[in-house]
Amino acid sequence: MFLKGKTAVISGSTSGIGLAYAKALAAEGAAIVLNGFGDADAIEANRAALEQASGTHALYDPADMTQPEQIAAMIDRAAAETGSVDIVINNAGIQHVAPITEFPVEKWDAIIAINLSSAWHMMRAAIPHMRKQGWGRIITTASAHSLVASPNKSAYVAAKHGVVGITKTVALEVATDGITANCISPGYVWTPLVENQIPDTMKARGLTREQVIDDVLLKAQPTKEFVTIEQVAALALFLCRDEAKSITGANLSVDGGWTAQ
Repeated sequence: MFLKGKTAVISGSTSGIGLAYAKALAAEGAAIVLNGFGDADAIEANRAALEQASGTHALYDPADMTQPEQIAAMIDRAAAETGSVDIVINNAGIQHVAPITEFPVEKWDAIIAINLSSAWHMMRAAIPHMRKQGWGRIITTASAHSLVASPNKSAYVAAKHGVVGITKTVALEVATDGITANCISPGYVWTPLVENQIPDTMKARGLTREQVIDDVLLKAQPTKEFVTIEQVAALALFLCRDEAKSITGANLSVDGGWTAQ
């Protein structure tokens, strides 16, 4: 359990990729701070299971990722209750699909706040704790859309390109502090975020559900398979190892060959 004694704060971790990150890190002994929305009983069940798996703390913090003061408070709480903040994973994300001329301004603002600005606020709050102990891992879930674009996703594509820029900058700023900062860019992963955008894409493009899955989602991935949450989590786990300490400022694709085209 190579992460014993370390604490990971993971935004957007009550389901999907975020919960997979939490399970992978807890299995290696890390204390976990879960964050996100969902059914209270389900969140508590996951929290308890993580605590059992790790043999140490597992906390839930309902911080709203659009509120900088709540983000900072979550980081401070993690440090106070577990003793440190060693790993931060920026995973919170929302999506909206519409042509730019029909894109609601409030949806743009929300996507930028949650998918982009929250990562900056998490890093800003966590880095002092990491510097104090001379070790840290910052991982951000970007997307194949951090490298290429798709129609009707202007806010999401802008946010994902943006987190790569923040990550590169922060990696340079903390390069001599024992801290790394990297992005993981999955292709289409079967998660609630992907499933929930299917109706919008059906409407925007006039397609059936099956056509969206086959002709939009998987069209871009040469493997013709969805990426799994476990595959993404395994890469995050590797980035936490000492063997990965020279990987920093990188944007690592896990996309079935999408961005190789």
